[in-house]
Amino acid sequence: MEDFAQRKLLSALSHGSIFISSTIVAIGIPIAILFISEDVIVKENAKEAINFHLNLYLYAVFFALLILVAIGIPLLILLGVASFVMPILAIVYTLGQPGKPYRYPLIFRLL
Repeated sequence: MEDFAQRKLLSALSHGSIFISSTIVAIGIPIAILFISEDVIVKENAKEAINFHLNLYLYAVFFALLILVAIGIPLLILLGVASFVMPILAIVYTLGQPGKPYRYPLIFRLL
């Protein structure tokens, strides 16, 4: 029997860890959930959250380099908005449909 309450909590915590801290420490929560949980859906959500974190860091470095050509600042602002809105959408999705993992659009899946 599947425990949907635990699945919802751990999946939402994986995606919501970005709100706890914007530093690299926030990526530790989905990594810990990935290793602790035995639920396949929770593991997929944790992997997706890790991929989202890594993509945000890579995009931020790349966009910061583009500040020299004056397009970096709007892209960094857009990245900041996306880093706030996308995890909220992921949390709402995982709470509404606990049987399916959430997939972030427009990210590279490194894991």
